Amino acid sequence: MPMLNIHHRTTYSFRENVSLSPHRLMLRPREGRELRLLSHEISISPEAELSWSHDVFGNAIASATFQTPSDSVVVDSSVTVDLTAAAWPVFDIAAPAINYPFFYPDNDWTDLGALTVQQHDDVERRLATWARAFVAGRPTDTLSLLKDISLGIASSISYQSREEEGTQAPLITLDRGWGSCRDFAVLFVEAVRSLGFGARIVSGYLFNPDSSLTGSTGHGSTHGWAEVFVPGAGWITFDPTNRSVGGANLIPVAVSRDIAQAVPVSGSFVGATDAFLSMDVAVEVRGIDPVSTARP
Repeated sequence: MPMLNIHHRTTYSFRENVSLSPHRLMLRPREGRELRLLSHEISISPEAELSWSHDVFGNAIASATFQTPSDSVVVDSSVTVDLTAAAWPVFDIAAPAINYPFFYPDNDWTDLGALTVQQHDDVERRLATWARAFVAGRPTDTLSLLKDISLGIASSISYQSREEEGTQAPLITLDRGWGSCRDFAVLFVEAVRSLGFGARIVSGYLFNPDSSLTGSTGHGSTHGWAEVFVPGAGWITFDPTNRSVGGANLIPVAVSRDIAQAVPVSGSFVGATDAFLSMDVAVEVRGIDPVSTARP
């Protein structure tokens, strides 16, 4: 996997000058065993003071504080990463968890906490019933079960890009039969939680060099997927939009219990009720030549 450059620009336009509240930015990729952050720069117009912190999940959060009114906001993020995730990963699942159902060790269960709890209403257990249909037997192979649910979503739900903010509830996605990548991720996470798994949402970028992957019209885009905690293997990545397992082509920025906690750029303004005109997001993810980034 080549080194990657990610350029993410968010532009807000207003009818007139408005006073800008602090904006919350989640744009810095999460470093880990399969991803190394080489550089990250954020430029903002109008000029803003940045302060950094981490949320409860360990995601890097930048808070941008503005001093002057403006009729536009431009947040420009440029990142270089080294992504080494394998295309066909092998997972060393602990023996007690190889077959489903299994019990998490007490400490894991305590620490997973809300990540095992469904976040959307399922009063009639429709989603739980849908998920249980993938359980071939008791016991059944754990990894195969999770793969089957991911594939089942891609097979029964049509992908449809949505520009508007927010996410469909899982039952709405099932009823409509279509959704975006974030809708697929939420459906998958809620389905496996209904079966007793600990799972979380991941927000980040998709690298799509040959335009063969779903969820991007060019070489890359923002993207949403999921991770499930399986003892021994740890957090296993599932991208139901592309029927894939493992982190190849995926650059994580934030993990969260609910996808609403992982918005890349958020904030508000004080001004006329009709002051807001538009928001535009442009993302490009490209492979780069390691030689060109080497220091002399």
